[in-house]
Amino acid sequence: MTMTKAMAILVGGGSGDPQLITVAGASWLARAEVVVYDRLVPLALLDLAPASAQRIYVGKSADHHAMTQEQINQLLVDLVRDGKLVVRLKGGDPFIFGRGSEEADALRQAGLAFRVVPGVTAGMAGGAYAGIPLTDRRYASCVALVTGHEDPSKDETSLDWAALAGIDTLVFYMGVGNLGMIAQRLMAAGREADTPAAVIAKATTPHQKVLTATLGTIAQEARLAAIEPPAITIVGDVIRLRDDIAWFDRLPLFGQTVLVTRTRKQASVLSAALAEQGAEVIECPTIEILPADDYAPADEALADLRTFEMLVLTSPNGVEHLFARLDAMELDSRALAGVSVAAIGPATRDALAVRGVRADVVPEAYTTESLGKALLRALGDNARGAKVLLARADIATEPLAAALRHAGVDVTEVTLYKTVCPDSLPQSALDALAQGRVSWITFTSSSTADNFLDLLHKHRTAGTAVDLAQARLASIGPVTTTTLRGHHLHVHVEAKPHTIEGLVDAMVNARETDGTD
Repeated sequence: MTMTKAMAILVGGGSGDPQLITVAGASWLARAEVVVYDRLVPLALLDLAPASAQRIYVGKSADHHAMTQEQINQLLVDLVRDGKLVVRLKGGDPFIFGRGSEEADALRQAGLAFRVVPGVTAGMAGGAYAGIPLTDRRYASCVALVTGHEDPSKDETSLDWAALAGIDTLVFYMGVGNLGMIAQRLMAAGREADTPAAVIAKATTPHQKVLTATLGTIAQEARLAAIEPPAITIVGDVIRLRDDIAWFDRLPLFGQTVLVTRTRKQASVLSAALAEQGAEVIECPTIEILPADDYAPADEALADLRTFEMLVLTSPNGVEHLFARLDAMELDSRALAGVSVAAIGPATRDALAVRGVRADVVPEAYTTESLGKALLRALGDNARGAKVLLARADIATEPLAAALRHAGVDVTEVTLYKTVCPDSLPQSALDALAQGRVSWITFTSSSTADNFLDLLHKHRTAGTAVDLAQARLASIGPVTTTTLRGHHLHVHVEAKPHTIEGLVDAMVNARETDGTD
């Protein structure tokens, strides 16, 4: 039996929050040769596809269609006929007001293979993130998902408003523009005007907005609040539960926009931790990690590792590049046998542990000064003359090596990787800064601070308007804080302990303490 490679996978991408993609959906995206995606698909999901995969936008809005539905159907047919594994990535669920059935039917008629991966539809996701359950044994035993925007080619509505008026919970999709008409028809069919109603705009995103009113007032309230699509409307007594079980818009960093200045590869851990607290995260890399210009000194030292009493690593990047060099030399972790290993903090310690190496020395405070003291304690009476290998970045600071040499330690320094400043800040970060909507900027090293400010000056000189007035600065530790203060900037919070978790906790605690919006 042979497996069919050429096929289309209709994948529901979930609603707003990219974390709502299913395991199956993510798995198919990782295999895609072509991704055909809609307007409301979380763009972060495109990163799950291989870099080599072709990405084709076919989104539709009220006043602009990148392609008609017929053209999209034909595109899918043509791509599969060309032998491609195509992921058709749709917002929400492909078969709930997503026209996925039309696309599946077009593929069937063409005799082509397809599969369907369900997604978390907007009504369910929006209700859950707003603290509005669609069913509850006290209030609702049935629910209906209803389009608020029927096919305009129909001569008359196909909705049975009398039947709908009797259903406990109603969820209207795409109905913001028709909200007044929807409310009027429901009330005319017998639904009470004081029935609770809610509109949820940009559901499951950090910009989610929930408006609650009654069926009789919801249309007017939505106009006054300037609610715009995408939005869903829920009608029913289940809305009474929102005051008790709303959770998403009560997260400590909800509605806050945070710039993360770490390297692109390292940003994900901090970004995920901030998103869990409700923040909108804009990754704004100010450092790029590149191979060292010359590996000869590092390779020579690594070939002689057993002559050193201690190997010192000051970042997870150092660990990654250490093992890359060992691999290039056809060596592995066994080359570290008999050598004590020191790590500057838990992230570096954990990076070693993943590779089967337990750090012998980890300071209580995660700074180079504390690491130096911990190393001297570990070396004890044998510190004078002890051989220590510092393997780190090309811009590593001098104090650690200087402190060890002052104590008589024989220090060898080698470069495992180099750091450079990118050419520019991402446009998304510049836009957020220009609009004055950045709440926090995080800095995880002195170089992220220096490079960010250098790039900011470069953009300002080129005429780009940016505003830091609303942004508060969060520093991972005292060295980074000193660097920022050297630029005459106020540091609002400093992580204690000096870790990613400590940094997020400091921001959350500051927000909870000062009550900022």
